[in-house]
Amino acid sequence: MDRRHFLTHSAAAAGSALAPAFAASPGAKAGGSEVPYAPGPKPVPVVKPGEFVFAAAHFDHNHISGQCNALAAAGGTLRWLYEPDPRKHAPFLQRYPGVKVARALDEILADPEVRLVTAAAVTSERAALGVRVMRAGKDYFTDKAPCTTLEQLAEVRQVAANTGRKYFTYYGERLTSEAGMFATDLVAAGVVGRVVQVVGLGPHRLRKATRPAWFFQREKYGGILCDIGSHQCEQFLTYAGARDAAITHAAVGNFANPDTPELEDFGEASFVGDNGATSQIRVDWLTPDGLSNWGDGRTFILGTKGFIELRKYVDLTRNPQGGEVFIVDGRGEYRVDVTGRVGYRFFGEFILDCLNRTERAMTQEHAFKAAELCLRAQAAARRLAG
Repeated sequence: MDRRHFLTHSAAAAGSALAPAFAASPGAKAGGSEVPYAPGPKPVPVVKPGEFVFAAAHFDHNHISGQCNALAAAGGTLRWLYEPDPRKHAPFLQRYPGVKVARALDEILADPEVRLVTAAAVTSERAALGVRVMRAGKDYFTDKAPCTTLEQLAEVRQVAANTGRKYFTYYGERLTSEAGMFATDLVAAGVVGRVVQVVGLGPHRLRKATRPAWFFQREKYGGILCDIGSHQCEQFLTYAGARDAAITHAAVGNFANPDTPELEDFGEASFVGDNGATSQIRVDWLTPDGLSNWGDGRTFILGTKGFIELRKYVDLTRNPQGGEVFIVDGRGEYRVDVTGRVGYRFFGEFILDCLNRTERAMTQEHAFKAAELCLRAQAAARRLAG
């Protein structure tokens, strides 16, 4: 199965992330035997301070903090921030001494040393912002979802092609999930054989009182399959090795929030990949307050030789931080806690891609295809009675 369009490297070339035979994991046992699957060393910064300068703009979603922190951990230097609401500046000024506050986005775009602009604008405004950034000669790294309409996606595809700039998306439920990244390596190494099915569950806690007004406006957030569903579409393409997929079912509904009728608090969809693999996803804003985390996100990967389950953020009643990977193969059952052991190598590889104009971290087509799938699913979704 050809996964070269999105995987950073093949299993044979993954020495820094996975030993070829998977070194034993000390202290991690199942049924009295050593677990044969263990993550390799965590990634280190790929550039020195000042070698990769980036800017941050439009802090409409707090994912911007994760985007900046991950780029900085990989060696990037945050030089500028632009956010019209000065109340949102303080955490960035404290964390990044020396960062400059731009009076307008044009100040950032005029700086020839800025290579990348990362942003978390209102979802419906992300495409236009990206077009502006790319036309100014910078790469663009936006929070998910990268677009809210297929027309927006068509424009950013064209501008990316015309300018040669990157338009990438923070699909954080894999890229900043150590369990998700470890599973990427396991699948690439053929641990479960050919992937037949991927099931993705993306529940979230609503925290309604903390959300801005645009969050509840369908035209601005794009719908639940566009929003949260973008994570699940990206994971399906990655783990299944599919280049495209057909939507066989999609539905959305508002079951618990009649006071915000444009909010979709539940969504589901099914896909069949161009390689025959299938996927079912469920996303929602129905996580109860009693859960110790913001959402019990899980992924199930079924292959011809075994299966994997990811308990990313919480293992109910046992481990409130999650980060657990369960593997079943022809030899046995294994549980690996990868917390603090995998890191987030995408960001270093992405920085090098921006510098070298390569596609090791992820191809542009893969990033766009994930966006396309969630938009097509959203457009096809039937409305369930609330």
